[in-house]
Amino acid sequence: MSAVREGVSVPVLTRSDTLEQLPDGFAILIDKPKGITSFGAIRRLRRVFGIKKVGHAGTLDPMATGLLIVLVGRKATREQERFTGLPKVYSGAIRLGETTASYDTETPVEESKPTDHLTESDLEAARQKFVGEIEQYPPMFSAIKVGGERLYKKARRGEMIEIKPRRVTISRFDLAERRGSDVDFLVHCAKGTYIRSLAHDLGEELGVGGHLVALRREAIGPYRVEDAWGLEELVEFGGMGERG
Repeated sequence: MSAVREGVSVPVLTRSDTLEQLPDGFAILIDKPKGITSFGAIRRLRRVFGIKKVGHAGTLDPMATGLLIVLVGRKATREQERFTGLPKVYSGAIRLGETTASYDTETPVEESKPTDHLTESDLEAARQKFVGEIEQYPPMFSAIKVGGERLYKKARRGEMIEIKPRRVTISRFDLAERRGSDVDFLVHCAKGTYIRSLAHDLGEELGVGGHLVALRREAIGPYRVEDAWGLEELVEFGGMGERG
């Protein structure tokens, strides 16, 4: 059984645990696949564990993959804030020269601009402006509630409202391989950071626009995706098979 860490009072289970005798309240590391919402993953795991009280510590968009900490049982869900407050690590790719309303691939490209003129020096100068404590506007297509309603619902109706910026901290932002207009990245950030907004803002800083085309959460605090269970592995463990 994995040890309690980071002040959390429930065990955190990884793929090295047998899951034969589950404790009364625990967290488990999941590698969320692409194309399913975080809630969709939770819904399947409720059946696996036969427990209604199941939550998670940090939403991943449907297009994103990677580490999702699932909280099973009342004791574990009470620890949610301890997990959500931990720093996070993401990898992914930003497509420069194209903008979308959602800042990712979930909505159509609205505007395109050439990127051939951008140099490595241009990217480096822009990158440096997003390291440290910065001001960031959340995407309009986000789960933030305004007036009791999620922003993405307003966005889908075409409503435009004023969004207040937030102070977020990005301790590391590396740009790696460049493949045409796509640039791979690695980000270490604090709670509340929107990687979609970071992709959009980098594109704006470069004067060509940009949006997120791939995202993977590599770590949350000391917990890493390499230690996580695959969702389908757990579904099979629970005897749900393809019915999950």
